[in-house]
Amino acid sequence: MTEPIVIIGGGMTAGNATVELRESGYDGELVVFAGESHPPYERPPLSKDYLGGRAEAEDAYLKPAEWYGEHDVDLRTGTPVESIHLDDHVVATADGRQPYSRLLIATGAQPRTLPLASTDELEVAYLRSLDSARHLRERIVDGTRLLVVGGGWIGMEVAATARGLGAEVTLVEPAEQPLLKALGPELGQRLADVHRKHGVDLRTSTSVEKLQGRRAVLDDGSELEIDLVLVGIGAAPDDGLARSAGIDVDNGILVDAGLRTSHPDVFAAGDVANHAHPLLKERVRVEHWQNAVSQGKAVAHALLGEDVSFDELPSFFSDQYDLGLEYFGHPGAAGSDSVRIEPGSSGDDSLVAWWHRGDTLVAAMHINEWDRSKELAERVRQGS
Repeated sequence: MTEPIVIIGGGMTAGNATVELRESGYDGELVVFAGESHPPYERPPLSKDYLGGRAEAEDAYLKPAEWYGEHDVDLRTGTPVESIHLDDHVVATADGRQPYSRLLIATGAQPRTLPLASTDELEVAYLRSLDSARHLRERIVDGTRLLVVGGGWIGMEVAATARGLGAEVTLVEPAEQPLLKALGPELGQRLADVHRKHGVDLRTSTSVEKLQGRRAVLDDGSELEIDLVLVGIGAAPDDGLARSAGIDVDNGILVDAGLRTSHPDVFAAGDVANHAHPLLKERVRVEHWQNAVSQGKAVAHALLGEDVSFDELPSFFSDQYDLGLEYFGHPGAAGSDSVRIEPGSSGDDSLVAWWHRGDTLVAAMHINEWDRSKELAERVRQGS
């Protein structure tokens, strides 16, 4: 390969691909375009340790900034790629054109937005980047009246972190329970009870109608005096570059089992990749830390021309108050026929949940039962 390998992205997928290439012996040119001003970093601390003041920005970096120069990686931070030109094997930025031999698109996902704009008195914020987390960290303090819109993973984690900082938190969720699509009604209710026990004013089957001054008007007619709105209603794949270049996309960039796109010299991995999973026999797009790490490492070998078939089971974790959750499998409650919940051995809030589709085990989750992680993952892989 005479031209460099080029990587687009500044998250864990891009970072792990970069490190794996060097650790696997690739000593050719390597160019990484990170749109943000930071070296590649992980995002889970943004809603937890960093937002809560228990960690600093540098703690989220995959490698210290100097590592890239020490390993001859041309890391270009604050340099978003504007376009990809497949016929020329070139990516273009505001600074010029960069040829590539093989290209990895690891652009991740962007927050879904609401038609809810900030006012002169009230800010509507989203949490996705380190810079946005830094801003929220300055705003969410003891006594802040925070309205969280969305009862998914990000919304629930931010609510828990904010309560730990002493903020007054109201969370509104249009569904009957938080995390309903992911976990189903019984587990959603259990987590709702935990948040209410910790002082969150959690309102389900409710949405925000409008903002007036420093007030939020809900669709049930009630009004809230607040200082800040945080919207957490999920994320959409950041696949615009690929789409514009003519690469096949559908809810993310379509890749095969080896993480190759519709163009033979272009690969995609992480949150942006809609992956033909060889174990699950269906396409999956996973927006979680472990998938970003593992696909980043796997795609490095694909970029080197090795035969790759990525079949790792999707998994994710979440921390809320003193609860640690770990989930294995796909697609969760929405794609299962039944769920069985058994009590755990680590206190009243510990449990293990098993989701089945017919006779096949499709997912499992534990709360505060960390010594069972390996068992749960293996049983879901076996389907029983």
